[in-house]
Amino acid sequence: MTLRIGFVGCGHIASVHSLAIGALGGAGIVDARVVAAYDTDTERARRLAGSHDAITTDEVESLLDACEVVWVCTWTSEHLPVVRAAVERGRSVFCEKPLAPSLAECEEVAALLQQVPHQVGLVLRHAPVFRALAEAVHSGRFGRALATVFRDDQYFPNQGMYHSDWRADPSLAGGGTLIEHSIHDVDVLRWVLGDPAQVSARVANQFGHAGIDDVAALTFAYPDASVATLISVWHQVMRRPSSRRVEVFCEDALLWTDDDHLGPLHVETTDAISEIEASLPAWVGDLELAPEITGLVAPYAVAAKAFLDALATGASGEPEAATALAAHRLVDVAYRSAAAGGAPFPAPAR
Repeated sequence: MTLRIGFVGCGHIASVHSLAIGALGGAGIVDARVVAAYDTDTERARRLAGSHDAITTDEVESLLDACEVVWVCTWTSEHLPVVRAAVERGRSVFCEKPLAPSLAECEEVAALLQQVPHQVGLVLRHAPVFRALAEAVHSGRFGRALATVFRDDQYFPNQGMYHSDWRADPSLAGGGTLIEHSIHDVDVLRWVLGDPAQVSARVANQFGHAGIDDVAALTFAYPDASVATLISVWHQVMRRPSSRRVEVFCEDALLWTDDDHLGPLHVETTDAISEIEASLPAWVGDLELAPEITGLVAPYAVAAKAFLDALATGASGEPEAATALAAHRLVDVAYRSAAAGGAPFPAPAR
C-alpha cells in the first residue's frame, strides 16, 4: 500500500524533503507519495502541493485525515502542538530538528514521538563522511581520540536561500546558531566521541537579534581527559555555503574533513596522508534530479528512505527521539554555562 505523506510547514527545508520523497517515489525506490500540505502561508502550501499533485488543507486536523505519515517542518515553536496532534491520531512522524525551543518542551516532544514510529531530522547521521569518521574512531586502529576541533559556519539564515525570518525570533526558534544549527554538531560529537563529563560555553550576539546567539564556543571534557571544541558562527559572507570542518587528533593519526556530506575523510599518519572515500548508496543515481540540486537533496533522500523503509516493518527510523533529546540536554547545559560566564557544568547523566 502506498504510504500517504502530509507536510505541515512548507518552507525551505520542507521543499527539500518533499523533493527527496518525490524523487524516491518517482524512481520506484519507495512506495510513498506526498498527498497533502498545510502552512500558515497558504501560497507556500500551494506551491509545495502543486509539485506533487497534492491537496492543501486549511488546518492540521484535515491534513491528518488525508495521510498516514506526517513530516513536521514548521518553525521550532510549533513542533510540539503538531506532534501532539499527529500522535493522538496514531500517525507516524518525521520531526525536523530542533525538537522544540526549550528543554522541557523537547522532553515532551520526545515522549510523544516514542509512542509512534518516528524519526528526527538529524541528517548528518546519514552523511557518509561522518559514518566513516565514527567507524575510524570507534575501531581504535588510530589509537585514542585526544582532541577534536569542530567549526560550523553559515550566513545568517534570515536571508538568501534559507530566507527564514523566524530564525531571528527567539519565541519561534528558541535560540540561534547553537540550538538551531549546531544541534547537528553536538549530535555528531556524541556519536563519534561519546558523552562528555563536563560542558563549558560562551555565546555572543553580534547582529542585534535579541535572544539569538550568532556565535557559540563550546568545550566538552571527556572522562578520559580528551577534549572537543565546537565553534559555531552565523556571519554575513553570503558567498559561503553552510560549511563544516572537523579535525580529530588521535594518538596515531589526524583525521579531518572539510565536507559534511561525502568528504573525503583525510588520514595523516607518520608514514603517509591517505583518504577514506565515502560514497552514497548506488540507488541515488536512479533519482531523477537536476545535477545542480542533487548534492542538496541526496542527503535528505537517504534519510527519508531510511525512515520509510523502517515504517514498512512497523519500526522507527534512525535517529530516534532519544538520540535527539540527548543532544538537546547538552545544548541546554551549554546555554546555562554561557549564562554563568562560561563556568563548567557537569554533563547530564544518561
